[in-house]
Amino acid sequence: MNSAIIKPHLIFTKYNNSFSVYVKNLEKLSVKQIQELQKFVAQRKGVFDFNSFTFVIQKRLEYEEFVQLIKHTSIEAVFEEIVLVRKTDAKIDFGKYKGMKFNELPDAYLVWLRANYRGKDRELIDVELKSRKL
Repeated sequence: MNSAIIKPHLIFTKYNNSFSVYVKNLEKLSVKQIQELQKFVAQRKGVFDFNSFTFVIQKRLEYEEFVQLIKHTSIEAVFEEIVLVRKTDAKIDFGKYKGMKFNELPDAYLVWLRANYRGKDRELIDVELKSRKL
């Protein structure tokens, strides 16, 4: 008999106003572990879809924040993040670089935007920063 406890493998994906988590090894978890995950989701008014092994919570949250939330529970898990890369021709419509594509902006300006910009293009900026590993 194997006494090693299998940890939930949680794969996080961020969207505009929510995030989803695919539980890669749901079928291998104990009933207690599944109940703990259900409780976590229910407390945040999320939805757990057992057909797709996925739960969704309607809240803006970064990967690191999600990991910290889970670590403050009794759930011991393995974490992974999927970053959605969107090919876009979107152009910045303000400031010094108005008219340039987001993927053409200088690194320093993107870093400045991360700290100072909260407008409608915030997600495009975040995706570009992640794609450059900034």
